[in-house]
Amino acid sequence: LIQTWNTFAAPPPPPRRRGRGALLAAVLAVALLAGGIGGGLGYLIADRNAGDTSGRGTAPAVTESSQRVERAPDSVAAIAEAALPSVVTIQAEGDREGGTGTGFVYDEEGHIMTNNHVVATAGGNGSLTATFSDGQTYEAELVGGAQGYDIAVLRLVGAEDRDLTPLPLGDSDEVIVGDTTVAIGAPYGLSGTVTTGIISAKNRPVASSDGMGGRASYLSALQTDASINPGNSGGPLLDSNGAVIGVNSAIQSTSGGLGQTAGSIGLGFAIPVNQARRVAQDLIETGDPVYAVIGISVDMTESGTNGARIVTDAPADSAVVPGGPAAEAGLEPGDTIVRFGDRVIDSGPTLISEIWTYEPGDTVELTYVRGGSEETVEITLDSRVGDQD
Repeated sequence: LIQTWNTFAAPPPPPRRRGRGALLAAVLAVALLAGGIGGGLGYLIADRNAGDTSGRGTAPAVTESSQRVERAPDSVAAIAEAALPSVVTIQAEGDREGGTGTGFVYDEEGHIMTNNHVVATAGGNGSLTATFSDGQTYEAELVGGAQGYDIAVLRLVGAEDRDLTPLPLGDSDEVIVGDTTVAIGAPYGLSGTVTTGIISAKNRPVASSDGMGGRASYLSALQTDASINPGNSGGPLLDSNGAVIGVNSAIQSTSGGLGQTAGSIGLGFAIPVNQARRVAQDLIETGDPVYAVIGISVDMTESGTNGARIVTDAPADSAVVPGGPAAEAGLEPGDTIVRFGDRVIDSGPTLISEIWTYEPGDTVELTYVRGGSEETVEITLDSRVGDQD
């Protein structure tokens, strides 16, 4: 995992009517933090012609050709024009706090995909709304959330007469470093903001907290230098064809003071859409997320290049679950996992983020160290339904 100077989540800031401030995610010792986002807004308008009363100049004539600018279908302008009507600003209101984030139309049935931490502030008794680019606001209900994956699905209420256009979903496995990215969201409450960049890295391990005492989320993320700030969380990361390749979830930021962030420094992280789509389908079909597991407990405090060590200070049947995938493959407490599939493992959070990129039933090669010797085994992943309490 990445070791950096100050890592803060960029959580959904509170709505303007609330006074508690943005949610702040706890810093994990070995991880980047996920951020959800939204906030106050301000603007500065400068009249370029103020004070010029000479009348010496005349406005240039607006010709027909100047009004008809032809833009390529893969231009940022064309991508934004097509996508913006399908992106929503989400307002989550809880008993004592609230937040703002982004989401996008997932299907024609009115499902909206977003981050779990965007809607977490609403709790079980709060309210959720989704506002489209035309200003139309709908109430929304939570279909299901996956805290571990940081994905949630909402359903619009009363939108049966609206012509919903789902954003096309791309293939995040085909993305390569250097590909163009377009991020759309509501940074600091500024809905409909479009920023651009590239994919600057893939498979970046990111661990996050929701800032409310919940368990961490673990991502094997797409990294982008497109500007992502508080309020972008849950919004789409698009490719040059206008297809969703990721769900914006986290930023790396220097500290802007106690409980604050300094905003984007060009390190944004998105959940790969292939994973997000699978999780969303589980939530729509059953209301619960499904996680791939191998049946071990690993040390979550270590980081660096030493791998993920199976704990020895827990009962043996929890360190390595009897009959589970790891036990069947011969792993024991004290073993250190150093590779999973084609990924080098440097810590417990990195291992979890990689396991969760697979589906239950997949068979994966795993390399571990015991007594100074490496062993490689095949392991078939089991499943867990729902988030842990």
